[in-house]
Amino acid sequence: MAANPPGVASGASRSISPGVLPGAPPLPGRVDGATIAAVFTVALLIVPAQLVLRLLPLSLTPANVVSLGAALLWLLAQLTLTLGAAKGRTPVRTALFAYFTAMVATYGFATAGYLEADELDMADHAFVLMIASVGIGLTVCDGVRGFRRLDFLLKTIVVCGAVIGVIGAFQFLFALDLTRYLELPILRYTSDDAVFVLERGELRRVAATTGHPIEFGVTCAMILPLGVHLATKARMRGEPALRWWVCTLLVGLGLMFSVSRSAMLSLAMVGLVLFAGWPGRRRVQALIVAAVFLVVIRVVAPGLINAIFGLFVNLGHDPSIQYRTHDYAVATREIAQHFWLGRGPGTWYAPKHQIFDNQYILSMVETGLVGVVTFAALFVVAFYSALKSRYLSADPGVRDLGLTLAACLVVPLVGSFTFDLISFATATGLAFVLVGAAGALLRAAQADRITPRPADGAARPTSQPPGRAR
Repeated sequence: MAANPPGVASGASRSISPGVLPGAPPLPGRVDGATIAAVFTVALLIVPAQLVLRLLPLSLTPANVVSLGAALLWLLAQLTLTLGAAKGRTPVRTALFAYFTAMVATYGFATAGYLEADELDMADHAFVLMIASVGIGLTVCDGVRGFRRLDFLLKTIVVCGAVIGVIGAFQFLFALDLTRYLELPILRYTSDDAVFVLERGELRRVAATTGHPIEFGVTCAMILPLGVHLATKARMRGEPALRWWVCTLLVGLGLMFSVSRSAMLSLAMVGLVLFAGWPGRRRVQALIVAAVFLVVIRVVAPGLINAIFGLFVNLGHDPSIQYRTHDYAVATREIAQHFWLGRGPGTWYAPKHQIFDNQYILSMVETGLVGVVTFAALFVVAFYSALKSRYLSADPGVRDLGLTLAACLVVPLVGSFTFDLISFATATGLAFVLVGAAGALLRAAQADRITPRPADGAARPTSQPPGRAR
C-alpha cells in the first residue's frame, strides 16, 4: 500500500527482510495504509461516538465503516504484489490473527446453540465490530510503510486529540457542548438521551466526542505520549516544536477534565514506562513540566486537583469501587458455565445484564479463557514489538518512538482492569491503531537495519528529512 522505506530510492539495490516483499515505487499523492488509517482516526475521534449512520441494519459509526473498508482493502492487497502492502509474519500480525481466530471460535460456539433473539443480534454486531478492529490493525501494520508515513499517522492522531481536548475544555469550563454542531443529516444518535457532560461532586465530568468521561480520559492518556514525542523531537526533524507542545497541553487538559480515576491510573502507567526509558536529564525536565502543568490546572480549574486527589483517598468507602466489586459473584457463576469459549461476544450487555467495569472479567464471561488470553496477548505482543524496534534502531527518533508506543500500549493493557474497554468504540479503535503502529514500526526498523550502506561511504538513510544531519 505504500512506498519503499525512507531514503531508499526506487529501483536501488537493497536487501529485503525475510517475509517482506518490496513495495511499489512511490507515487505522488498515492493513497496508502497511512491515508486510510488517518481518515479512520479523524472519523473515530472527531465524529461523536454516539452518532451512527442512518438506514443501516446495524448501528455503525462512520469510523466503523472506514475500518470495515480497510479490512477489505487489506485482504485485496494481500492478493497482489503491486500495491506495496507488506507480506510475511510479524509478532503483531500473528497476534491479530490469533485474536481473530479466537473470536471466530467463540462466536461460532455461541451461535451453534440457542441464543435469545436480542443476544444473537448483539453477538452479530460484536462480531462485525471485531472484524473492523482487526482490519484497521492489519491495515496499519502492513500498509503503513516506512517512518515518514507512520509519522504522518501519529501526527494525525495528536492533532485530533488536541481537537477533542478543546471540545472537552469548552464542555468543562463553559458548559458548552460543541458536539451538537457536529451532527450531520446522514447520522443519528443511538439513543435520545445522549449525554456528553456528567457531574462528579461539584465538578463537570466531560466526554468530548467519546461515549463516556472514562473513555475520554483513557483516550487522552493513549495520545499524550505521542504529543510529547512529537514536541521533544521536533527540532531534530526541522519542525517548530511549539505547535506540538500546544497539542500536548490540550490533550493533557482533556485528560484532567474527564475527572476519571481510570485516566489517572493510565497516566501513572504511562509515566512509569517513559521514566524507565528516558535519560536522567529528561526525567528532571518532565517533572518540571508536570509541576508547571499542575499550576496551570490550579489556575484554570480551582478545585479540580483536590477532586482528583479525593478519588484515591477513600477508596474503601467509594460507592463506585463498591459497585465494581459487588458483581464478582455473578461473574464467577457465569464463567463457570462457559469457561473456555464463553457465552458469546456481545451477549452480556446492559441493561439486561449486570455491568462489569473490568474488560478481563467481561471477556471471561463472553469469550472465555481463550478470548481473554488472546486479547491480553495482543497488547503484550505490541508492547514487545515497540520495545524491540527501540532495540534494533540506532536513530534517536526511532528509539524514542518505540518507547512512546510502548507507553501508549500499556494504557489499554492495564486500563482494561478498571473499565470495559471493548464496550467503548473510540478507545477500542485507537488501541487497535496503536497495536498496528507498533507492528509497522518494527517492520520499518528491521528494513532500516538491513539497508546497505552506500558504496561511497555516506551515512545510511534515517527517518530524518533529507538534508538534516543526524
